[in-house]
Amino acid sequence: MMLSAIHISDSPGQALNVFLMEKNYSSIVFLTDENTKELCYPLISKHIPKHQVISIKSGEENKTIETCSEIWAAMTHQALDRHSVMVILGGGVLGDMGGFCAYTFKRGIDFILVPTTLLAMADASIGGKLGVDFEGFKNHIGVFQEPELNLIHSGFLATLPPTELRSGFAEIIKHALISDREMWNALKVRNLTDQPWDKLLKHSVEFKSSVVAQDPKEKGLRKILNVGHTVGHALETYFLGKDAKILHGEAIAAGLICEAYLSADQNLLPESELKEITSYILQIFGKLEILETETKTIAGLTVQDKKNKGNRILAALIDGIGQARVDCEVTLDKIVDSLSFYRSLQI
Repeated sequence: MMLSAIHISDSPGQALNVFLMEKNYSSIVFLTDENTKELCYPLISKHIPKHQVISIKSGEENKTIETCSEIWAAMTHQALDRHSVMVILGGGVLGDMGGFCAYTFKRGIDFILVPTTLLAMADASIGGKLGVDFEGFKNHIGVFQEPELNLIHSGFLATLPPTELRSGFAEIIKHALISDREMWNALKVRNLTDQPWDKLLKHSVEFKSSVVAQDPKEKGLRKILNVGHTVGHALETYFLGKDAKILHGEAIAAGLICEAYLSADQNLLPESELKEITSYILQIFGKLEILETETKTIAGLTVQDKKNKGNRILAALIDGIGQARVDCEVTLDKIVDSLSFYRSLQI
């Protein structure tokens, strides 16, 4: 996505209204969940002319084809045509799924992302990845398509519970680790509540946008954005089937530790930097409860990772803090070792 399609605004309702008026859409529909409808929609809706609203249940467990069917049905009943626009007001789950529904409805209508979580602002809303989970696997069905506008307003962070703010911070940590040693140095000396969010969001938006612009379909460079996600997605998938579900960022934080271990194992990361990464992430996120008997099952889920080629598990690893390397082959045994390393850490 080019930076011109991303707008960071202190007045999101007014900025959105100006954009919509210039486009002259035949109809406008907002997609919300129960949380964003209550906490975020009123801050924007008063600025927007005649429009309709579709609201669905929040949560990763609802990021399914069945929920898409509900959205498509509502769009059909509201008589949206191909000159309509969907404004998606929510976090990463809603953005992924709503964009997918818009892109596939009548072969595609325009959509606008208004991310309301730190995770979505810093990462999920940037780059045009859309889709849903399927058969228990994250983002298994999906497409690439950019929104007409990505409107970011850090004021929405005030509506988030601390766990959601922390979840999004994992992606900001990742961006610093793979792109900017100085940003990492500045970030790691502050706790979660003391971060300069506007500065961090600007950094993440500019970094990820530049990567996506060079490799929109993830053929090469864009794979660096998957650091932490080979093991992280396996953890997230595993816990989807458990009572004790975890947030995306919690899984990615653990995945960053495991993949920092794998990076050190492949002599890409000095031992001192492994300790640096591990110490800070544990300080912010604590530790997931993983039993030794679960490590092989979790590791086995990496076989379904979308970066893999043939029967080779390919990860993006940290090539010294501030850089990353793609297509690093890892074995199931090494992934089990990384999970055992994570389990052995003391908080």
